[in-house]
Parts: sequence; structure tokens; C-alpha cells
Amino acid sequence: MASKLHQLRSKIAAASEFTSKHGCAYYKQLMEQNKKYVVEPPTVEKCNELSKQLLYTRLASLPGRYESFWKEQDAVKQAWKNRHELKVEDAGIAALFGLECYCWYCVGEIIGRGFTFTGYHV
Repeated sequence: MASKLHQLRSKIAAASEFTSKHGCAYYKQLMEQNKKYVVEPPTVEKCNELSKQLLYTRLASLPGRYESFWKEQDAVKQAWKNRHELKVEDAGIAALFGLECYCWYCVGEIIGRGFTFTGYHV
């Protein structure tokens, strides 16, 4: 345990040193590349206003999303009703999509367990 703590401290020290040397230049480069997204004046009040605008814009988009959901559900129902006309290619694509979703679920579980395959640390 002590060796891991020592390794962690050395990695943190190296990251801190790198950040102190290159952080300012990186910040300037990042701000220069993305200056079109900066709202003037960059104040706390403006940030609060923008966060409220984002929230209410997202809320305003809910009816459209709700409508899209029902259209998608109707399309899936139609595909299920006409499944006897389904081509092998379409079934294969659907199976691969389901497999991909399952794989991403497994990756999320592994990350959530702390990158272990056997189980949770208790």
C-alpha cells in the first residue's frame, strides 16, 4: 500500500509540474481557438443568465422531443408488424446494434467497478 501511495504522489507531482509549466500557454491557446464562443462581458451575471437560457431552451425543446419519441415508437411498431418482410441485412444491423449497446453497458460496469473484471471492491 505504501508503494502505491508513493507512486501516486510521484504521478501527482509530475502532473502538477507539467501543469505549472504548460498550463498558461494551453489556456491561452484554448481561449484563442474558442473566442467565438465567449460572451462579452464574461461576468458572473452573464453566466447566470446564460445558464437560465440553456435550461429554458432545453425545456422548450421537450415537446418536439416527445413528438419524435412517439414517431420512433410508431416506426418500431410498424417494423415489428411487418417483421416477416424484414430483410436479413436489416436484422443483422439490428443485432449488431444490440450487441454494441450491450458492450457499452459492460464497459460502463467495468469502469464503475474501478476497472476490475471480477467484482466490486468491498
